[in-house]
Amino acid sequence: MNVRISLALAAVCLLGLTAATPASAQTSDKAAIRALYQRFNDGFNKKDVDAIMAAYAPDVFVFDVIPPRQYVGAPAYRKDWEDLFAANPGPISDTVSDLSITVVGPVAYTHCINEGFMTDKDGKQSHLAVRTTDVLRKIDGKWLIVQEHNSVPVDFTTGQPDMMSKPW
Repeated sequence: MNVRISLALAAVCLLGLTAATPASAQTSDKAAIRALYQRFNDGFNKKDVDAIMAAYAPDVFVFDVIPPRQYVGAPAYRKDWEDLFAANPGPISDTVSDLSITVVGPVAYTHCINEGFMTDKDGKQSHLAVRTTDVLRKIDGKWLIVQEHNSVPVDFTTGQPDMMSKPW
C-alpha cells in the first residue's frame, strides 16, 4: 500500500512539474500578451478592424454587451467591429486599465477594464467602461484570444446598465 501511495505522489509531482511554466517563460509570455493588448488598443483608436482582429483566433467565441450578445467565429465578430465604427464615425478612443494576466502553459486568462469614448453620426459622445475577461491560447507560438466576455454591471434598483461602473 505504501508503494502505491509513493508512486501516486511521485506521479502527481511529475505532472505538476511538467505542467508548470518556468518563470522566465511566464515573463516572456506576459510581455507578449501585454503587447497584444497594446496592438489591439492602438487598432481600436485608429478604427483599424484588421489590427483588432489580429488579436483573435479564427474560432473565437464572444459574449458582448450589445445585441446579438454572442458572436461565434472571427467573421461574425469582425462585423460587430465594423458596425460599431460605422455607427460612431466621429472621434473615438479607448484605454485599457487594470490588466491582469495569468499564464498556465499554452493557455492564459486575463481581465481588464476598457474605458472608451465614442462619437456617433449626430455628434453625440458616449463614455463607457466595459469589463473584459479573455481566455488566450498560444497557437503556433502566437498568443490569440479564443474566448471573450464583455460586461457592464446592472443597477438592480433601476434595472439599467451602469456604463461607468469602476471596480474601485
